[in-house]
Amino acid sequence: MLSLLSDFRKLDRVILGVLLLLFLFGLVALFSASYQRQVSTGKNFVLNQGLWIILGMILAVLIARTSYHSFLSVSYVIFGMHIFFLILVLIMGKTALGAQRWISIGGIGFQPSEFVKVFTVLALARMIGDNPSCLKTKRGLIGPFLIVLLPMVLIFKQPDLGTAIVLLPVFLAMIWVGGIRLKYFMAIILSGILSLPLFWIFLKEYQRDRLMVFINPNADPLGAGYTINQSKIAIGSGMFFGKGWLSGTQNQLNFLPERHTDFIFSVVGEEWGFIGTTLMLGLFLLLVFRGLKIAELTKDVSGKLIAIGITTMLAIHVIINIGMTLGLMPVVGMPLPFISYGRSALTANLIAIGFLLNVQMNRTVF
Repeated sequence: MLSLLSDFRKLDRVILGVLLLLFLFGLVALFSASYQRQVSTGKNFVLNQGLWIILGMILAVLIARTSYHSFLSVSYVIFGMHIFFLILVLIMGKTALGAQRWISIGGIGFQPSEFVKVFTVLALARMIGDNPSCLKTKRGLIGPFLIVLLPMVLIFKQPDLGTAIVLLPVFLAMIWVGGIRLKYFMAIILSGILSLPLFWIFLKEYQRDRLMVFINPNADPLGAGYTINQSKIAIGSGMFFGKGWLSGTQNQLNFLPERHTDFIFSVVGEEWGFIGTTLMLGLFLLLVFRGLKIAELTKDVSGKLIAIGITTMLAIHVIINIGMTLGLMPVVGMPLPFISYGRSALTANLIAIGFLLNVQMNRTVF
């Protein structure tokens, strides 16, 4: 018990403080966003989220107490297990909202794509950390590229465009920090840009509709463009101070779909206005800066790559989620870390935080 307390005191207090404030922000917003649904269904979203926050934080602390090198030694096995889960999703997964993303094991349903992002970071960190020179040659890049490509393809098949997209900037950030040659790095980016027309061919019809609505928001105002239009109305109507807690009309009058999950930022914008959203963004920015600082102070290559991969993953989640609620990015189905309702995303993000704290405890100099 004393050992656990001693280790807890070593954890980064800035990260812990930011998480606490984000949890409070999220639970307050979730209560408002789910209040009417709770009345009609009897399901207590806030209580469920609170329980998973506690369980996730316990898991994060346990992960932080064990050297990340122990996890790296089995990272390929864990990564392979989650690839197997992704294949199971395509075979026997549960379908909801037009996507097949969930499976149930032992009566517990979860979304493997959320967890595979974290363990892709670990597998990449091990491969590059064990042989940093692999990024200096074309042949050496094949291994890291396949580690990212395999989950991306399987997630894209579900289809889950948002989660698949997240892995790309994570990969680019990790190989850049790992020391890839500039010409290879630029070639990868150029290849990605040139492959965009081919990417369009494989999109589902509703995904194409979302992209077209992003280009022209008025193309389908009552169909694919409905949610984003309502989201922009909600955020804009909050103005500077917001309408007040439980007083958002777009939220309380059910104009805003998926407001307890992907569009919970719209609820924050409507009820807490510019001040509330700025405070939330400031907390996320502080978390990202702290993650980058941990990466900077870490001398071990694998630890540095874990820190930069986790930080990039969380940052991209925030950018995409808030961008799509503002109409600055296409709607791709992306929860806001630590704020949106959902046990798989919440647990996976807290596991990621556990690894970030692990690196901070074991390989940083303050």
